[in-house]
Amino acid sequence: MLAEKSEIYPLNDFLRVDYLYILLLVVFQICFFIQLYYFIVIQQKLASYQVSEPGTYTTGPVSVIICARNELENLKKNLSFFLEQDHPDFEIVLVNDCSNDGTDWYLKDLSAKHKNLKVVTLTDHPRFKHGKKFAVTLGIKASKNENMVFSDADCRPDSNQWLARMQHNFRDNAEIILGYSPYERRGGLLNLIIRFETFSTALNYFSFALSGRPYMGVGRNMAYKKSLFFRGKGFASHMHVMSGDDDLFVNQNATGENTVIEIHPESHMWSEPKHTFTAYFRQKVRHQGAGKLYKSSHKRMLSWQAASGAVFYLVLIGLIILQAQWWLLLSIYLLRLIVQLFVYAPALKKLRCFDLIWWLPVLDFIYYFYIMVLSFVALFKKRLEWK
Repeated sequence: MLAEKSEIYPLNDFLRVDYLYILLLVVFQICFFIQLYYFIVIQQKLASYQVSEPGTYTTGPVSVIICARNELENLKKNLSFFLEQDHPDFEIVLVNDCSNDGTDWYLKDLSAKHKNLKVVTLTDHPRFKHGKKFAVTLGIKASKNENMVFSDADCRPDSNQWLARMQHNFRDNAEIILGYSPYERRGGLLNLIIRFETFSTALNYFSFALSGRPYMGVGRNMAYKKSLFFRGKGFASHMHVMSGDDDLFVNQNATGENTVIEIHPESHMWSEPKHTFTAYFRQKVRHQGAGKLYKSSHKRMLSWQAASGAVFYLVLIGLIILQAQWWLLLSIYLLRLIVQLFVYAPALKKLRCFDLIWWLPVLDFIYYFYIMVLSFVALFKKRLEWK
């Protein structure tokens, strides 16, 4: 190989190319081993996790808190699924956050029929603009129960056992329950990307929680105790950040001892995916901004994971351009893919998106590429809104 290169390049150019090749090959292998660590040591936790069937359910009083801003159509479509939960003692606290689409009239009629539906109405103030955290805080204060479960107006519980399964986890020392909220399956590349990103995010935060290092949750399906909220001073430390009512709260308050996961299919909370790349990208940029305030240890572990995956693909492309030994590159790539498949297959089954496995090589590459783009855009994005 050296002899072939020396015939093409002058000596100085040959040495520069050769050093670059060696450097890229070393970086490529380092990223490969870092990725194996996350697959085998961390993400294998969820892959091997056994979903248990409780003999009896904990059925103490519980509050469901939902915030809605101009969500009339979603409320008409989804609120009945919450009201029909098979649970002996629950209330739904619906925070109508400055809606101007007729939501107030709809909720007024509905609350007259359902005594366990409590409506909290916020109105616009010319001098005071608030985000979702303010609405969530008022919903929490209006709730009457210690145990609280959270969701959104554009979500639908998988079954009438959703609340019972989430509530059951409030036992022993558990104060935070991390649930799962997949997106509905549709056609097209965008839907594949959305569902794979949702799966990857869930695989990560569930696996780290099972490893005793919980760092985030998703507000579409999450629960925690009211006493924990006030003991941790609510959202006070990050109220200035538009997003983060879910992941920043968990990042701030979750420990290996007080956090559990719930992934039984009946506990899943379905959401309707975005229909355009623009809407999806805007949503992800808003979420990305909260990550800056994660604990330093969490930012490091997530940065190593994301960077190793992105650099793995970038260096692979560079080595292909430099005409490195194809058999070496293919061997390392296939070994990584095989280990990934071994870990992802059972996790995909548990999280009910096994069809994604056939697209794994493509979606995994796109996933790390868009992480790089999002991280770059988030550095310069200043003003964000939750609705």
